[in-house]
Amino acid sequence: MTQEKLAIGGTADKFKTRMGVARLTKLAFEGVDLGAVWQDLLDSTFEEPGNPAIIMDLSVVAQLLGDPDSGAKLQDGALEKERLYRLPTAEGKPRLRLLAIAGATDIGGNIPIGFLVDGSDIEVLMLYVVPGQPLPDPLPEHDVALVTLGNSDTMTATLETLKELVDVWPRPFLNDPANILRLERDRFCDLMQDAEHIELPKTARVTRASLEALARNECDVTSLVSDAAFPIILRPVDSHAGRGLARIEDKAEIEPYLVAQEGDDFFISRFVDYSGSDGLYRKYRIVLIGGRPYAVHMAIADDWKVWYLNANMEFDEAKRAEEADFMQNFDRDFVQRHSEAFAELTKRVDLDYFGIDCAETKDGRLLVFEAETALIVHDMDPPDIYPYKVEPMRKLFAGFVAMLHRRATLAQTEAA
Repeated sequence: MTQEKLAIGGTADKFKTRMGVARLTKLAFEGVDLGAVWQDLLDSTFEEPGNPAIIMDLSVVAQLLGDPDSGAKLQDGALEKERLYRLPTAEGKPRLRLLAIAGATDIGGNIPIGFLVDGSDIEVLMLYVVPGQPLPDPLPEHDVALVTLGNSDTMTATLETLKELVDVWPRPFLNDPANILRLERDRFCDLMQDAEHIELPKTARVTRASLEALARNECDVTSLVSDAAFPIILRPVDSHAGRGLARIEDKAEIEPYLVAQEGDDFFISRFVDYSGSDGLYRKYRIVLIGGRPYAVHMAIADDWKVWYLNANMEFDEAKRAEEADFMQNFDRDFVQRHSEAFAELTKRVDLDYFGIDCAETKDGRLLVFEAETALIVHDMDPPDIYPYKVEPMRKLFAGFVAMLHRRATLAQTEAA
């Protein structure tokens, strides 16, 4: 590929403006009738026939209503017409323009940019990259570009395409695609395996056939992942939010598990008991922005398979009090205790923005379940129930905005 810098020209004004994922998701959380929103958007297509921004928003609503297949079809149709969309600032002239390079995936497959910059002085241009399709020529004017794709098999081809553009991009280019590719569970395990201050069980990618062989006692579990012993953890490749995640106690449980799962590829690892002295499991979500950790939430449950929605934190005042203490004292306590682990993560992952889901082992080490760029980060939790989240989330969003401004200013200084 030529090493000449890509061209930039034109303004954001000509691009169609969307409501976007964050705004529509907030409406859903607030209890707004999405059926009515759907109808309003549909009516708008008669007033503005062929406007792809409306179709993109219809795609989001379809997914929020539980119809991912229709959402995907709507998005594909819109992207055939236009792959650049505008998310304007809340008010006034933007002080910075961010080109968010996104993948044609579901609403959870890209960094939740709309939440991170909501109410800021940043205007976002969303550029959806589709392998085999040319980039806009020239690119729209922008100050910073950020690759927002998550690490998944469905986005591998897109990330491979973007790898070729890092050296020829004319503006600061954040979140190197090559490093995002290293976050797939087995690759991330290899990346962090000898990290002194982090607990990360070895993870291997295995086929359905190899698991069937294990179930028939034709091989030992250590032939699939070297440090494993029952119980083991299985999950389908590209699964999230606990879909298909299971703890398998012995070989007899493998076949029933496989019968209930689609697909032929799975991740396997040993189970780590991270329960506390009270028998409860505590799972944390943390994002690192320019190497600095920010607390997102803490989920507490009596089952090892924890994510925030199944922890039912809203019904337990004692759990919320513990989460409040975690978030309010995060920098003084959690970050200090795991400062060396965060330093290792920052150096090895080498991304401007990414998140981790993690816990603490019984001996106090940081137990990392996964690292991901597109983990959901939002401020939609009701402040009357979660008043302690308001300030930490404001701090996180401000940190993200400040990081973008720093990178833009540094580039301007170096160019002067």
